[in-house]
This record gives sequence, C-alpha cells and structure tokens, in this order.
Amino acid sequence: MRSIRAAFLPFLMLSAAALAQSIPAAMKSAEAAVDPEKIRAHVKFLSDDLLEGRGPGLRGGEIAAQYIATQFALDGLKPGGDNGTYLQQVNFVGTKTIGDKTRFSLVPKKPEGGGMSIMLHSYDLKYGDDYTVSNRTLTPSVDIDAPIVFVGYGVVAPEYGWDDYAGVDVKGKVVLCIVGDPPSDDPKFFGGKALTYYGRWTYKFEEAARKGAIGALIIHRTDLASYGWEVVKNSNTSEKTYLRDNKDPQLAAASWIQLDVARTLFKAANLDLDTEMTAAGKRGFKPAELPVRLEAHIESDVRSFQSPNVVAILPGANVAEHKPDQAVMYTAHYDHLGFVPGMAGDNIYNGAADNATGCGMLLEMARAWAASGIKPPHSVIFASVAAEEQGLLGSEYLGQHPPIPPSEIALDINYDMILPVGIPREVNLNGAQRTTFNSVVEATAKRFDLAIVPDAHPEAGGYYRSDHFSLSRVGIPAFSVDQGELFEGHDEAWGEAREKEFVGRDYHNFSDNYHPDWDFAGNAKLVRFGMELGWEAISAPKAIQWLPGDEFEAARKASAK
Repeated sequence: MRSIRAAFLPFLMLSAAALAQSIPAAMKSAEAAVDPEKIRAHVKFLSDDLLEGRGPGLRGGEIAAQYIATQFALDGLKPGGDNGTYLQQVNFVGTKTIGDKTRFSLVPKKPEGGGMSIMLHSYDLKYGDDYTVSNRTLTPSVDIDAPIVFVGYGVVAPEYGWDDYAGVDVKGKVVLCIVGDPPSDDPKFFGGKALTYYGRWTYKFEEAARKGAIGALIIHRTDLASYGWEVVKNSNTSEKTYLRDNKDPQLAAASWIQLDVARTLFKAANLDLDTEMTAAGKRGFKPAELPVRLEAHIESDVRSFQSPNVVAILPGANVAEHKPDQAVMYTAHYDHLGFVPGMAGDNIYNGAADNATGCGMLLEMARAWAASGIKPPHSVIFASVAAEEQGLLGSEYLGQHPPIPPSEIALDINYDMILPVGIPREVNLNGAQRTTFNSVVEATAKRFDLAIVPDAHPEAGGYYRSDHFSLSRVGIPAFSVDQGELFEGHDEAWGEAREKEFVGRDYHNFSDNYHPDWDFAGNAKLVRFGMELGWEAISAPKAIQWLPGDEFEAARKASAK
C-alpha cells in the first residue's frame, strides 16, 4: 500500500509546477525591489543602545513597537491591531527575582521515627551561579518547605507509553527533572535524535504545575539543553514575563539548577547522578522521593503592563468579495532581553541578530508587497510580535486572537535570527515537510538555488523554540525560514564556524551587537524566497493542511468547525 504522503504527491507536484508558471511579473518585480540596505537600516536602528534591548513593557520595547507601526503606516497597509490601530495590546505581568533577598537551600529530610539523615547538613545555593528561579504565581514573595521528588525527564506521553509521574503524588512537592527527551535513536519514539516538545523546559514546568507541584527544578546539562549555563543565567535572571490572564496552574518556583548542584543533591541521597540519569531514560523507571527538601524564600518585583504585537494587513481581493480568506501571515519577534540596571560596562542586550534581523526582513518585505500595487487574491498579514524571549508569549496571544479566524490563515512563515554573513545556498524549513505545501516549497527553493537541508541540530528542538510554534498550536501550518551552513564563496565548515562563534559568544549575551561589515544580501534573498512562497500559498487551489496524523492536524480541524 502506498503511504498517505505518496498518495498526495502527484497532486502536489502538479500544483508546484502550475504555481511556478503563474507568478505574475508584478510579483517578480516586487521581489527584485527588496533592498538589503533597507534591511540594514532597520536592524541598525532596532539594535541601537537607544532601544535598551527592547524589553517587553519597557521604554525601548515601546519605541520598537511604535517604529514598526510607523513603517507599516508609511507602507499604506491596513491596521490589524486593536481599535483601528496597528497595535494589538497584550496584558502581561513581569516578575524580577530579587537575588539578594531570595534563598534556596537543600536541607536533610528528617527520617521517620528519628535517627540520622544521610545528608548531614544543608547546602545554600547561590542565585545565578547555582540556580535560577521565577515565581510564576506572580506574588511578591513566597516561602517553600517541601520534599523533592525525582521524576526523571518529567514527561507524560501516552502515545509513547511513557509516564514519569506514574505511582507518585507530587501535590505540594518539588519535582526534580532532566532537561530534554528520554534518549532515543528511533524517529518514531520521542523523535529519535530530534527534540520533541516534551523535552522543552516550557513543557516540564507546565506538566509539573498540572500535576500539582509547588516547584520544579530542571537539571541543566549543556549537551542536552544545546546551550550553556550562561544562556540559562542571562535568560532567567532578568525580568520574566507572563500572560496576565493565563488561567493554567502555575509553579511558585520554576527553577533551573546546575549539573553540579544536582550531583550534590543525589550524593546527599546516597545516589549517583549519572546512574540515576541513565536509569531515567529507560523503561521501568520509577519516580522517587529523595531524602532532601527544598527550603526557599523567593522575593520578586512584580509589575503589570501592556506590550503590543504590531499587526498590519494587505487585504486580498476576497475581502471585497466577502469570501473566506486563505491568508499568508509573516511573523518575526521584535523583543529581546532588555538591560541590566546599574551594571558597569555594556549592560544592554541589543539583540541585533536576535531578532532585529527578522524584524528588518519583515519590514522590508511589507514595503515590497505594499509598493508592488498587486491586489493579492487573499490577504497578506505582517505581525511583529512581543515577548518571544519570555516563552513565545506574544505569538501565543496572537494565535489565540488572530486578526482573522485561524482557519482562514493558510500559512505562517516566520523569520528569527538570520545572521547577515553572506548569501545562503541552503535553507532549513523544519515543519514544511509536515504539510501539503511541501512540494511547492521544494520547487520554490530549487528556483532560488537553495538546497533544503535538515535541521543541523535536531537535538536543540528548534521547531518548538520560535513563534511559528504558537501558530501551529492553533492549527495554522507554520514554519521558520532559516539558513543552512553553506554560503556563496565558502565551504560548509566556514558557515558552521560562523554559527558556532555566534552561539558560543553572542547568543543571549551583551555582545549581540550590530556590525557595519554585516552582509545583508543573504537576508534579502530569503525575503524574496518568502514572498514567493507566500504568493504560492494564497494562490493555491486548496488551503494548506497538515499531513494526516501530524500532531497539529486535530487543531487545524477544530479551527475549521
């Protein structure tokens, strides 16, 4: 029997060929008008010290949003935000842990019936160096005195027959879990080498809260997380942002701990960390309460604020005809990590690559679409979203409150952190292969002399780490356009070295600054590529769908009801 995908293939191949021939000359002219120097200008401004790292709800973030809205207005695009504006206001609560007033201690659990504890004394941990923590209940202070339960990877995945919480009640307790997925070489079991959402830190905190835990400690290990402790520290010791109106259960202590802290914790329980981590990755693992408690006092500065998504629309011909839409949406987050008040030296997370680049590309794309004079058959939506660095929060809100129903959005194409180092010969479009649009994507990439390569680091779970994921969760077919490691005039080793250098030195660090020698020609090429994909999506004879059996198929069907 042929596979379901094989059954789709003849139709998809014909569609790809037909669409390639039907791209109008005006659309090609619009693509040709994309100017890399205009992208440069946007990136240079958005990453300037004036914007103070574009933190959500802060002065610099507001300047960025107003700048983006002004560019959309100059383009003549229709506002897609609240009350006839380009701004879709999102209610947030920011909480900043006060490190010198917060205490985290591992203390021995008193044995029942008296006697001596294995752990002879308490261990006081140092905020930032040993652990990070955020109080997600959004109160100014909270005290915790609770036993610690080791729950392996902290995963409940019925489709894989896996439940790390089986047989244990963690209500009012603190769970200890490992970052990442249970190890697998089988693509049908936790994605094999590729990280699934079960491996993401966001899932682990969410699941612990659903189980009634008061806190969760995620054990950091660089190879499993795909980033070092400095990224964890920088991302979690600044202000953390949460959706104000989220009604899901929340942890009083959402924490990361260093690997050596976990080693000390297991040693205090007369256990070996490496042995226990190996056992946790195998069937038959049983969660266990450790003879150790967490005593913690967490103090936070808490503030309520609004920070907007910025949304603009180029209406399609269908709107005037009062017919259902089949829109394409382009997204890129504009926020970054803000700044550290009172810190000597460079204290601004300028976020030039992450993600002033994506914003600059989105703005130049919007200008080119609008200036083309084309009346597209369906709408084109441009959304620059807030609070991505806080857990994809702006795009989560956008997915819950889109400018048109999600069933009428055919595709979301996202741009995030495109290093301006040259003209790419490769693209990674992780997620496109899960849709009925994939053969069109493949044909388009070929026309642009772009080889489609698999995710170079599937263990990092990139699909679940950028804003397209929020749109996928409400059923909208979505993926990011990311460049590979092969660039014109260089071999792959050169491109790999550039990426490794950026991730190791600049990613989520104060050194992610604009560089005058950056080459934006490659960014412009990927803008043109995205424009052509968008035209093909809104011109397709049928709306794009997830392939049967995909994890987002049910959400797509539900949105159509």
